[in-house]
Amino acid sequence: MTKIGDRRRTIYDVAKAAGVSISTASNALNDTGRTNAETRERVKRIAEEIGFRPNALARGLLTKRSHAVGMLTNDTYGRLTLPITAGVSEVLIDHGVSVFLCATNNNPRLAKLHLDALLDRQVDGIIFTATRLDLKPPVELSKLPIPVVYVFAEGPADSVTFFPDDEQGARLAVNHLKALGRSRILHITGPEDYLAVRLRARAYRECCPSGADVMFGEWSEEWGHEAVERVFVGSGEKPDAIFCGSDEIARGVIDALRDMNISIPTEVAVVGFDNWEVVARQTRPPLTTIDMELKELGHQAGLAILGLSKGEQIATGITRLPCSLVVRQSSGGH
Repeated sequence: MTKIGDRRRTIYDVAKAAGVSISTASNALNDTGRTNAETRERVKRIAEEIGFRPNALARGLLTKRSHAVGMLTNDTYGRLTLPITAGVSEVLIDHGVSVFLCATNNNPRLAKLHLDALLDRQVDGIIFTATRLDLKPPVELSKLPIPVVYVFAEGPADSVTFFPDDEQGARLAVNHLKALGRSRILHITGPEDYLAVRLRARAYRECCPSGADVMFGEWSEEWGHEAVERVFVGSGEKPDAIFCGSDEIARGVIDALRDMNISIPTEVAVVGFDNWEVVARQTRPPLTTIDMELKELGHQAGLAILGLSKGEQIATGITRLPCSLVVRQSSGGH
C-alpha cells in the first residue's frame, strides 16, 4: 500500500500548501493568467519544497507543445554531435525542453524510423547535424509540419543553418604562424571533396599568395606522417610551419617530424584544426589548434529551434559562427 508521503505530489497539494486555488496554482506554475509576482514566486517555491513535478502530458495539452526536441545525426562516434548536443541542451533545459538524440548512421531506413518515432512523440522541432557541412539528411525534412534547424550540415536555401566559419578559422591559424615570423607555411589537409577542406584551403591561399602549397589527403595520422615524409625527403626549400586540416593529421605530422629529428616548434611550427582535446593535449608537444566552438553552434541552434517552436521569426540562410585559436606548445605558445 502506498503511503501518502511516498506518492507523487499533485497540483492539488501545491494549491493546499500555498493556500491558493487550484487555478491560481496552475497559473503561477505556468506563468499564465494575472497572478501577481509575489504569489507566483511563493507557489513555485512551495512546489519545489514539496517535490512537485508537473505532468509533461498535461502541460503539453495546455501549451500545445510537447516541450521536447529531436536531434538526428549521422555522427556515430559523437565527435562533433556530442558537444553540439551539450550546447543545445544547455539552452533548452532552462525552458523545460528535453532533447532526444537519434543516430541515423547515414541509413535512410533507420533515419525514417527515428523520424517517425519523434513525430509520434509530437516533438516541437528537429535539429539535424552531421559530420560534414555538405552532407544532406538521409530523410526528407523540408516538408515536416514542425520547424527544422540544420547545424554543421547542409539545409535547403530557405532553412535556418549554422556553420563554423572555416575560412575565418584558417585565417586565424595562418596569421598566427605569420605573426611568429614563419614565412614558408605548408597546408596539409583532408579530402578535397569536403566543403570545409575547400573553404580552409581557399583562405590559406589568400593569406599565402606567394608559394602557397596545399596537400590533400585523408583525415588520418597516417596521411600526416606520409605527407611530411614526401616534403622533407624531396629536394627544395622546406617549410618552417605546417597548418593542418585536422588535429589527427597534425598528430601524424608531429610524429613524422620527430622521427626525422626536426625540432618542434623551433624548426617547424605546427597548427591543427578541431581542438579535439583528447588528441591535442596528448600530442607531444601539445598542439596549437583552431576550435570550431561546437558548443556555441549548439547554443545558437537551440535558441533558433526554441524561437521557431514558439512561432517567432528567425532569419533563414547560413549563419557562420567564428572559430577561436587555442595556443599550445607546438607553435611556441605556453
